[in-house]
Amino acid sequence: MFEKDIEKSLAALNSGGVLLYPTDTVWGTGCDATCAKAVERIYVIKQRCETRAMLALVDSYEMLAEYVEYLPDIARRLISEAVRPLTIIYPRAKNLAPNLVSDDGSIGIRIVNEPFCCELIRAFGKPIVSTSANISGSPTPSMFCEISAEVASSVDYVVSWRQDDTQPAEPSSIIKLNIDGSYNVIR
Repeated sequence: MFEKDIEKSLAALNSGGVLLYPTDTVWGTGCDATCAKAVERIYVIKQRCETRAMLALVDSYEMLAEYVEYLPDIARRLISEAVRPLTIIYPRAKNLAPNLVSDDGSIGIRIVNEPFCCELIRAFGKPIVSTSANISGSPTPSMFCEISAEVASSVDYVVSWRQDDTQPAEPSSIIKLNIDGSYNVIR
């Protein structure tokens, strides 16, 4: 099915490379979320200021726990009750590239359900950065065919899986958890 894409994506990730890949929301530009040099490349590709946060994708609640210090019970409930993909901004990131973490120490993380992402993250064993596959300030592409040639030619590997999808995708919902256990709906 997508085994060749997994193999080539892993090779790119393991060498500090950048991917163009399908997620459970829009197509993403991604890399090893623990590698500062790879994260820096995404900022360059997107022509984006490093103070604008990006998020990380994980494959499970167990992996999530490895990358945030504060994981309240409400997070598990929010994740299990979400009807669409949900990114949660956690207040205390750990074990991630410093330039991926916001100035306030927070990080947006989403547990994915999309088969390709799940398999890739499981095989890689670490979170993968996910940010929309566009130049900062440009419209977010809702399908692969809307991704600019400039972005596509800037990455190390473009995944073939789901390139022909014609159903427009939408970004995730976003909730920010506060240290006191309360939360705010961002989107």
